[in-house]
Amino acid sequence: MTDLFSPFTAGDLTLSNRIVMAPLTRTRSGIEGVPGDMVVEQYAQRASVGLIVSEGIYPSFAGQGYPGQPGLVTEEQLAGWQRVTDQVHAEGGTIVAQIMHAGRVSHSEINGNNHVEAPSAIAIDGETHTPLGKAAYPVPHALGEDELPSIVETFVQASKNAVAAGFDGVELHSANGYLLHQFLGATSNVRTDGYGGSALNRTRLVTEVMTAVAEAIGAGRVGIRISPSHNIQGIIENDADDRAVVYGRLMQTAADLGLAFVSVLNAEPSGDFVQGLRAQFGGAFLVNSGFGAVTTRDEAIALIADAQADAVVVGRPVIANPDLVRRWRDDLELNPLDPATLYGAGPEGYTDYPTYDEAFAPVA
Repeated sequence: MTDLFSPFTAGDLTLSNRIVMAPLTRTRSGIEGVPGDMVVEQYAQRASVGLIVSEGIYPSFAGQGYPGQPGLVTEEQLAGWQRVTDQVHAEGGTIVAQIMHAGRVSHSEINGNNHVEAPSAIAIDGETHTPLGKAAYPVPHALGEDELPSIVETFVQASKNAVAAGFDGVELHSANGYLLHQFLGATSNVRTDGYGGSALNRTRLVTEVMTAVAEAIGAGRVGIRISPSHNIQGIIENDADDRAVVYGRLMQTAADLGLAFVSVLNAEPSGDFVQGLRAQFGGAFLVNSGFGAVTTRDEAIALIADAQADAVVVGRPVIANPDLVRRWRDDLELNPLDPATLYGAGPEGYTDYPTYDEAFAPVA
């Protein structure tokens, strides 16, 4: 029986245990998108997890989705990430960069007055927070077919930049309603060319990105994150037949390429659909039970022990407990999460969560 705390290999990545830090947007990189001292400290504090997946990093200025989000574009940004990866490695950790193009989940006041890019000119209902206050999501620019090779190249260059900045690999963000997911979704992609219409056509851009990035940096350094049926940010995936074709094609491509891992965000990681994806891929399979409920120690242990996954992706417990691996291994009390400090500009709720010894050790 496999143990949550045992090591394993995913492609070219060697993990000391099977707890993975989820990609977590924390908006601490300032207006220039440069990771600073706080970001270095935050990741280094959590280097005992088997794998750190960075927060979503924008691969182009047009792809920025949030104020304070870091990038992988400028020399200053790459230098900032080099400091992060150096410190994580010094602490014995492994870290990959999540490459995230926000697509229509953005605003010109956020992304440097660039076009807000999407597969189709369909806006999300609702508002976003810009540096100037709340604003309605705009109708995005529908990318022309002639513009799509440059989107692929954007992911390739960002992945090369990530490796140059010391990351051990990358995770392609094709989940949670961002650009790659927007191409997959029938409600966000109403194109009539070769990148839209049928379920297979809607997978075309994502498979092109997967292939190009694998060729550029090596498939053993590349993972992909998906969130089928998460139904978020205007992408609704309730058609079971359509969903099976879309995600089956992605699993086949990932298997053919020999990607390092697939990471699935789904409320039922042990269900037939997710386990079917695991069988189709056949490689290292990471699961995350979603935003609706906090992943518990017992759930994580059971998912590995019951062979439902090779590793478990964890968000909120890792935020509040920099030494989560030790606490779960020894079944120690956890720090509570403060939701009010998830986003911001300062260290509160970011680098000031204590370790177990700091929080509970007796006073001398």
